[in-house]
Amino acid sequence: MLFIKKLNMNYFNTNTVTNIMSMLSNCSSLKVLNLNNFNTINANDMSYMFFRCSALQELNLNSFNTINVINMSYMFDGCSSLKELNLNNFNTNNLTYMSGMFSKCSDELKLKLKSKFNEFKKEAFEEYKN
Repeated sequence: MLFIKKLNMNYFNTNTVTNIMSMLSNCSSLKVLNLNNFNTINANDMSYMFFRCSALQELNLNSFNTINVINMSYMFDGCSSLKELNLNNFNTNNLTYMSGMFSKCSDELKLKLKSKFNEFKKEAFEEYKN
């Protein structure tokens, strides 16, 4: 388990990264995360990316390009301190797997989603009450 509270990933070169599965998984002390310049154009797997980041309060994913992503399963599972999550910019055209994507999130979490999310199976919203 990592005890990092603040992380700035602005200078990470992720131009050729395809798999970011579990990248920040179990960072349960992480409260502030800066991903403003994070390049995800080639990513195809984001599953478990923020899994059990239970202290994470704000997450800005506006710069994420998800056109090639096929797996977002359990991506936000256990992010129980998040109050708002805007995923309007997520392109889900190639998304195939999203089981438990919002599992164990806070009852207070306000999700902003494209209508495309409505076409997915209810598994994405397992244990999510809003």
